[in-house]
Amino acid sequence: MKPELFRKPAGIFLLFLLLLLTMMTAIRFGSAQLSWGDFFRALFCENGYRTQSVILWSVRFPRVLGGVLAGAGLSLSGVLLQCVMDNPLAAPNIIGVNAGAGFAVVLTLMCGTVSWMILPFAAFGGAFAATLLILAIAEHGSTSHAPVILAGVAVTALLNAVISGITLIDTDILTAYNAFSVGGFRGVKTEQLVIPAVIIAVCAAVSLLQYRKLDLLCLGESGASVLGVNVKLVRLTAVLCASASAGAVVSFAGLLGFVGLIVPHMARKITGHHTGYTIAAAVMLGGILTVAADLAGRILAAPSEIPVGIMMAFLGAPFFLWLLLRRKQEL
Repeated sequence: MKPELFRKPAGIFLLFLLLLLTMMTAIRFGSAQLSWGDFFRALFCENGYRTQSVILWSVRFPRVLGGVLAGAGLSLSGVLLQCVMDNPLAAPNIIGVNAGAGFAVVLTLMCGTVSWMILPFAAFGGAFAATLLILAIAEHGSTSHAPVILAGVAVTALLNAVISGITLIDTDILTAYNAFSVGGFRGVKTEQLVIPAVIIAVCAAVSLLQYRKLDLLCLGESGASVLGVNVKLVRLTAVLCASASAGAVVSFAGLLGFVGLIVPHMARKITGHHTGYTIAAAVMLGGILTVAADLAGRILAAPSEIPVGIMMAFLGAPFFLWLLLRRKQEL
């Protein structure tokens, strides 16, 4: 299949069809075995298949939908961060965006019984604040882009240490945080996904509307300024969208890592440097990869499951090391 195909609307539509196929496969298979006949009858909620319908629509469908949103949100965040920072190693979990969102969520949970409607906004606030802090620290470093990663690692370590201290003091949220820190979709409800879905959709729309400016920004700040791009405004908008989409994911999926690192490279490989198509392809590929990883975790450890965060770590850690080694050879 030629890469040029994915630089056209037809290629993005093909990825969309592949995403739908992945979603249907994830709804079809799981720890509870269903025949094809039972599956289709339960899918259409026929009489006598109430239990199977509950499995499909109340258990599998919400987590599949959560996987699509998580993959899309983190991939979008990764594309924007890598473009704005001009660093292929930038990703929500690596530069501290996820940690900032997680810190805000834990602080919110400490306040007592919290509505799931509040968590996306709290996660966004934490993610955005952490991103601005990291950028501010990096501005005082050298002219290279390495300080962004180093600052992100330092801020992530600090926030994770504070989070660990909070969970030790307040043991009531320790159990919840253990699952939250790994990342996964177990127990996700459809109503929890409404606000994150709206946030991610708005961020994707805003990013696509300014893709031409992002294209110019990716070519360098000085060149973009000469061509009339308001670099500060475009960067702030991109960081805002990246933080909001990653924070929205953290609010229901926990600290899911490496999706925002791997998928942007996959998308850029097939779309080139056209940011509009890269964003669209990353959103689709992110959903496909996350849903597939979640399905693999459910099948491999049935009747239990391997959290999708662990599955992504198996993929992401070697990929991150490969990127580091490749960049070292290029220097």
